[in-house]
Amino acid sequence: MDVMGVATSEKESGRPGNPSLLFEYALKFLLVSAFLELVLYRLASRMGMHMAKLAEKSEAIRLTFKTLSSLGFVLLNVTSILLFLVLFILLIQKLKPSVWTGSFDRALVPAVSLLIVLTVVYLIFPPAMLGAVLYNIVSFGVLLILMAEFVGTHRLWSQRITVGCFFLGIFGWIYYQTITTSYGLLGIVSAPPLVHEISRGGEAFMVLASILVFWSYGSTSLFTKNKTQRKWALTLVVSGSLTFLAFLYIDFFLSLYSPTLAEDARKAGQGLGWVFQMGMGYTFYLPFALYLAGFTCWAYTVIKLVVIGRLAGYGLGLMFMAGYALQLSHLTFMVVVGLILMTLDKRGTLGKLRNKIGEPVVYSPVTPVLGHIR
Repeated sequence: MDVMGVATSEKESGRPGNPSLLFEYALKFLLVSAFLELVLYRLASRMGMHMAKLAEKSEAIRLTFKTLSSLGFVLLNVTSILLFLVLFILLIQKLKPSVWTGSFDRALVPAVSLLIVLTVVYLIFPPAMLGAVLYNIVSFGVLLILMAEFVGTHRLWSQRITVGCFFLGIFGWIYYQTITTSYGLLGIVSAPPLVHEISRGGEAFMVLASILVFWSYGSTSLFTKNKTQRKWALTLVVSGSLTFLAFLYIDFFLSLYSPTLAEDARKAGQGLGWVFQMGMGYTFYLPFALYLAGFTCWAYTVIKLVVIGRLAGYGLGLMFMAGYALQLSHLTFMVVVGLILMTLDKRGTLGKLRNKIGEPVVYSPVTPVLGHIR
């Protein structure tokens, strides 16, 4: 074995031009950029539309929302570029034997490549109804492959249930989009079967999945011997439960205190729901406390996993920041990249995988027990 070659290889793995470092920093910047794009573009710009009358009266408010929307649009392009960069690095690594290859790569790589080609073509030639249906079908096929790979590589039922709920949630949206567009393409006026029920069910599964991530990826046992972890876990459970109950019955409490104040709170909630519906696809037909619980569990889990370098933290962050309504192509790729990272999470943390991203799989022959075979 060439010791000097190994030393040289290890030294090269830390160079700035190495793909592993490019992937690591691109992934970190992608998570930040996606979050800012969500806040400044998909939410702030919709809030500006909701507050159009107020913006007309105040020039400062109008310029503020205009600046935020412009900055958000720039972030959308930055997020899209980083998404393609991360996805290309992942696909290249899956084309050669390495620690990041999976058993479904023969189907996954062509399917994702087809989705990329369709995206580029549709950017040049905007798709009609048939093109939109085809795009949704290919997207669902990619997600189905990733879901099958995740189930095959993760044995914990808590993780399977969480990602399964997320998959059912996205399926509700894809079904809604595909069936309604197909009916429009065929000129059928009647409503598709169960389209609204499945769409609402998909939103419920998304909210449930955002809560379950705490159980499957972020929870700390109350019976742990570590007193600090037990203290933080107990504090989170108690404070979270009290906050959940408070928001669950906030309308009832406000009605007892002041009916006028309760009515103003309902109108404010409807406005907030409109902003999130336009930006992320959530209609807020469920109790608001459930959405708040999902956001809290998701945020805590993502921050915890990202701090320790788990790929699942980046994956969960991208998947839920994409929202329920995948109205833009970069949102679909956020879900695809997120699920790929989820399937790779058991290979090690981001720091440990840094030096393994380019390493080939080493084959070590095993000597037969009964002697050499001639």
